[in-house]
Amino acid sequence: MNTKRSFQSARDVMTKKVVLIDGMATAKEAVEIMRREKVESLIVKKRHPQDACGIIMVSDLITGVIIPDKTSEEVNVFEIMCKPIISIPATMDVRYVASLMIKVGLRMAPVEENGEYIGMVSLSDLILDNMLF
Repeated sequence: MNTKRSFQSARDVMTKKVVLIDGMATAKEAVEIMRREKVESLIVKKRHPQDACGIIMVSDLITGVIIPDKTSEEVNVFEIMCKPIISIPATMDVRYVASLMIKVGLRMAPVEENGEYIGMVSLSDLILDNMLF
């Protein structure tokens, strides 16, 4: 019985869709984009070349809008996003992807190759969308 699994990289399990948003957009606009694009997170664009990208996820909308009882029109993305982003190298073994994400408390992270975001990986992708699991 062969119990050794095949190598899988972050690229193998990631979702290939990366959607960007401006930090000045409202939470309402972020939700509209998430619905239209069928994604649960958006990468927040840099303001200038030396800036870092951010990320906004559904959980940020809950903690930044719903729990404090604000309206989605009065909250800007930059107020509730996480910044800077921890990105995952495209060639990283999924075992290390999982370990890193759990250790730093990430539910989702962009996958990076040659300085570009090429996809998104989530904890769900590692299990539910992993054909070798």
